[in-house]
Amino acid sequence: MPSAKIYYDADADLGVLTGKKIVFLGFGNQGAAQAQNLRDTGIPNEQILIANRVDYYADDARAKGYTVEHDFAKAAKVADVVFILIPDQVQPRVFNEQFAPNLKDDVTIVVASGYNVFFKLLKFKPSQDVVMVAPRMIGSSVRSLYVKGQGFPCFVSVEQNGTGKGLESALALSRAIGATKAGAIASSVYEETAMDLFAEQALWPNIIMLFTEAFNLLKEAGCSDEALCYEMWMSKEPAEIFERAAEDGFVAQLKHHSTVSQYGQLSGAQALDGTSTREHFKNILYNQILNGKFCAAFSKIELDLEKEGDENPLNQLYKKSDELELVKAEKRVRARLADLL
Repeated sequence: MPSAKIYYDADADLGVLTGKKIVFLGFGNQGAAQAQNLRDTGIPNEQILIANRVDYYADDARAKGYTVEHDFAKAAKVADVVFILIPDQVQPRVFNEQFAPNLKDDVTIVVASGYNVFFKLLKFKPSQDVVMVAPRMIGSSVRSLYVKGQGFPCFVSVEQNGTGKGLESALALSRAIGATKAGAIASSVYEETAMDLFAEQALWPNIIMLFTEAFNLLKEAGCSDEALCYEMWMSKEPAEIFERAAEDGFVAQLKHHSTVSQYGQLSGAQALDGTSTREHFKNILYNQILNGKFCAAFSKIELDLEKEGDENPLNQLYKKSDELELVKAEKRVRARLADLL
């Protein structure tokens, strides 16, 4: 497969946004960061409108000098561009019912996650542009890196080119939030969704399981809770390793380790047979993620996720996780060493 195209500041024309009313649906971590970056890039404050329900985030938007509209239908009617930056699970209800019927025929709709577009959960008119501008960092980093004059990794794509100018708009918006300074990578909602859900449903669940089983085994072998918690994660060594991997290379970062560590990790990894793991991962990717099975199952519990207590499926999962020895041990260690943490 060919290398992805990367777009920089020179590829984007901010003039495309002249006179455009830009509406942010949601003013959470990403909404606040991107709206502020947009304004600091030179988009006049009067061109920016925050659509948000009555809550802390609306108050925060006003405190930062933005106009806030609680009536989503009114916000939709004036939008030339709308950033959908509310949680994935509520987007279909809010956007389809309150925004979509009131949007202009030539509006540019911007998503920061491919999930709802890939699984066709959002309603668009054929004449509208649908683009993805997806920073690969949390909102606070999107803002702090911009303030430092640095860029941040971002995916960009055109999913529906109703006006024929979708790419121009996507690149202008990417530049306006600071993404093209470091380079915005051409992608797609398919690619973003596949990688994102794969990490969440295949890669990290296995890492959680590996840490859990390793903790149990080493404890059975006589290691203390305190030593295990600090050795495995509380020292922040794993975070430092991943930071080095980002800077030096996934394997090259091993050169910062002792010779014993380098040899042990490389020889151990190369001795493992990844066939069964690959098949396990392949099954998750094709038979759980890409075929829509997870999406369908998740859609059935979306309303339950807003409930309190044990009726919330996510709370049930956390409650079950609290029974893990690793979690119990960590709580004991944190309570005992509270003054040191």
